[in-house]
Amino acid sequence: MASKKQIDELKIILEEKCIQIENNIFDAKNNIAQLKENECKDDFDFAESSSDSFTLEAITKQQVNELTEIKNALQAIKNNTYGICDMCDENISIGRLKAKPFAKYCTSCREIYEEENK
Repeated sequence: MASKKQIDELKIILEEKCIQIENNIFDAKNNIAQLKENECKDDFDFAESSSDSFTLEAITKQQVNELTEIKNALQAIKNNTYGICDMCDENISIGRLKAKPFAKYCTSCREIYEEENK
């Protein structure tokens, strides 16, 4: 089980990542809006703008999902349930939490989850 000190360190990492992702999402939404406002002079411009917009939207969607997971982890810290696997209720190893501070599953359960969701 992670110590109080380790959880406090991970909380700081999560809070910093939360701010970073919120800024990324804000910037991406502005960039998408600018791309949609650009005048396309030909089919190539339109294709490039559409491709860039699609890519930004996909990245933003992934970042929104990650932000949700981070906020859930921060809430778990407040609830004193942080670091407990959502599937088996065992402690998630500190090594896994350091690698992915918003991990919801221990390594074994993560493998099961990924196998079931292929």
